[in-house]
Amino acid sequence: MPLILAQPGETVIIRKITGKDSIRQHLAELGFVVDSPVTVVSALGGSLILQVRDSRIALDKTMAGRIMF
Repeated sequence: MPLILAQPGETVIIRKITGKDSIRQHLAELGFVVDSPVTVVSALGGSLILQVRDSRIALDKTMAGRIMF
């Protein structure tokens, strides 16, 4: 299921990242790698605030839709 379907407060494990190599590389540089946990902090206006390791990162729903859990 895509990350945009996760509820605020829910922690999920990334299972797959789709898209072109450049997009997957960009997400990996931000800390979104397979088998790592991500917590949805909040969902505001189509964007997600995500806790990845010790950082909070905002992603729009297009990018979040490429991350599967």
